[in-house]
Amino acid sequence: MPIPAESNGDLQAKPSRTLLVFMAILGAFLFALFAGLGIWQVERLQWKLDLIARVDERVNAEPVAAPGRDNWANVNRADDEYRRVTLTGTYLNDKEVLVHALTERGAGYWLLVPMRSSDGTLTFINRGFVPKEKVDPASRPDTQISGETTVTGLLRMPEPEGFFLRPNDPERDDWNSRDVVAFAARKNLGHVAPYFIDADANPDPDKVLIGGLTVVTFRNHHLSYAITWFALAAMVVGAAIFIWRHERKLKS
Repeated sequence: MPIPAESNGDLQAKPSRTLLVFMAILGAFLFALFAGLGIWQVERLQWKLDLIARVDERVNAEPVAAPGRDNWANVNRADDEYRRVTLTGTYLNDKEVLVHALTERGAGYWLLVPMRSSDGTLTFINRGFVPKEKVDPASRPDTQISGETTVTGLLRMPEPEGFFLRPNDPERDDWNSRDVVAFAARKNLGHVAPYFIDADANPDPDKVLIGGLTVVTFRNHHLSYAITWFALAAMVVGAAIFIWRHERKLKS
């Protein structure tokens, strides 16, 4: 039996309406997603600007005494990292740790040495960068400081996970991140400060050991990311307006 023209037109219109509804839902979802990501990047931008200002203030401030044992439990990344501190004690040179490093001076090692303060507490000091050919302490006798000394530098939080670096291998003394707790366990030091100190640059630039290489710059691309997400949201709105106008022309 032949299908009436009116009924046939209704049947043909249904897939079109279904597609439009699907596109409308998809468009609303994409707009909400892109706009939400844009707003999140704006919030991240403000957080990053606050972080940069806070770190810049700490790096350029006068040094204060490094947190003692009584305050170790309160030391945290948000409030203390990159704070300029000073500490006096004696280096335990026979307990030094070499950590793989890649710096503006090339590939080599960070030299981390525990310092014993007068109260008996131990704090690891990142004394600076040494090139690969100076791994043997005998090849750099000037780094073997004996007796009491004072160090000034930036308080840093440990890197137990190593971020995107290769994992540490304590058994082989192969270190890729500055995990002071693992250092202490490997060197049988017991309890150490929950932070380390990046020593300031040496007054003599010709020394083998090069301090003051702490990177205190932060990538800040959040504004460009926010613009990208908001632009994509605007494109979704533009596409929706185009389709709406197109459908209106078809119906007129």
